[in-house]
Amino acid sequence: MAKKTFESALSKLEKITQELEAGELPLESSLKKFDEGVQLVDFCNSKLEEAKSRVELLLKRDGSFETVPFEEDSRGD
Repeated sequence: MAKKTFESALSKLEKITQELEAGELPLESSLKKFDEGVQLVDFCNSKLEEAKSRVELLLKRDGSFETVPFEEDSRGD
C-alpha cells in the first residue's frame, strides 16, 4: 500500500466532495463517503499542523526561536 500524502488525501477529499455534491449516491454510500471525508480532513489537518510546527522551528532569530504569525492573503480567495 502506498504511503498516504497530504496531496493524495486532498485530491481524494475533492473527489468525495464532488460525488456528494452531485447528490446521486444512495444514502448509505453517501454516509460512507462522508465518513471517509471526515477522516481525510483529520489527516490533512494533522499534516498541516506538522508543517506549521516545522516552519516555526525553522524561524530561529538571535539564538532563540521566535514564532511569527502567518499573514494570510487578504484577497479573499
